[in-house]
Amino acid sequence: MYQTNTQQIYLSSMCPVMDLRQSVKAVIQHQSRALPGTSSPGVLLAYKNATQRLGATGFKVSTLSKAGMGILKLATTQLKQQEKKARVVRASSLGKAHPSIDCKKSPLDQLAALVLHGHARLQPLANEPHGSTKPQNCRRIVVLGAPRVGKTSILRRFLRDGFDERYEPTCEDFHRKLYHIRGETYQIDILDASGERGFPAKRRLSILTGDIFLLVFSLDDRGSFEEVRALHAEIAAAKAALHKQKVCVPTVVCANKLDLPSEQRAVSRPEVLRAFGSGCALFETSAKDSLNLEQVFEALARRGGLPLETGPSQHRKVSIRSYQALRAARQADKGGKTAACEAPCGALYPLARRPSFGTDLRLVLGPKGNGKQGKAMDKCQIQ
Repeated sequence: MYQTNTQQIYLSSMCPVMDLRQSVKAVIQHQSRALPGTSSPGVLLAYKNATQRLGATGFKVSTLSKAGMGILKLATTQLKQQEKKARVVRASSLGKAHPSIDCKKSPLDQLAALVLHGHARLQPLANEPHGSTKPQNCRRIVVLGAPRVGKTSILRRFLRDGFDERYEPTCEDFHRKLYHIRGETYQIDILDASGERGFPAKRRLSILTGDIFLLVFSLDDRGSFEEVRALHAEIAAAKAALHKQKVCVPTVVCANKLDLPSEQRAVSRPEVLRAFGSGCALFETSAKDSLNLEQVFEALARRGGLPLETGPSQHRKVSIRSYQALRAARQADKGGKTAACEAPCGALYPLARRPSFGTDLRLVLGPKGNGKQGKAMDKCQIQ
């Protein structure tokens, strides 16, 4: 019964349509019925079960966690004040001058820690630099393009192998997928920077921190094609300014919506080939019918220096807990033959968040970025 009430409180506090005051009141009323300072593993289990169910229905756990962040902070503050007053009253009745403070976390504190800092019972992958993954095995894919061209649908095929007819505008999405391939761990961060069209400096920072680029335009929208042409030139210029010389940037271009009738096509293939040349891989795709997407994912892996097993059909999809168990077994085996012979697998990290702008800036500026500001900006002009 306690577990059910906790799940209801968590879901109501996360629901964006529920009134904030009602959510806080529900959490406070539930906590007031519990003993102060007691620990309940049911709260942890309820949060994990609710997270799994919401993820199965297509909801983004990271978005829901952001929505409940303020509620939990406010509720936790109020409850701490109430518990402090209760301890003072009990101490006064017992004749103690200094009431003892119980250091154990209450169930609500545990729930707030889970939402604010991720799964406490899971190994802290997000807090580690690369989750014990070698830096050379980590890549960031930046996805750019005009709205309504199918970027999110292509990423959904890559991450979950599904398609949704409904269109929801994307402001910014950040995904992280972890792989265990031939005894090695790999990490791919995917940044869908759709909402940065109106923020040139922010978009330039995303470009400078990207390792692989996926540019998407729609075959029935000439404006999206022109925007991708401009993005391709901007990427080349930004990387050249960063490295002080012309470099080859791993880029894959998707001409999406191949499933549409030919009379709706606004851009011809020869024109696309002339625009991008041989410097990037070009594919005509359909996220709806999953046409040529395997070739796109293979090109992303080849150009980014990743194993081909990172493709969605080339590995076994497992939960984050199963991935951690495999990683622990590999560490216990110390890279023996057993770990090397395991089938490749991949897990989507559910609570991944984009690194802060300060972290990205330090990544771009490098170890010399702590020097004089003028020299740092000469090295890499963000604006």
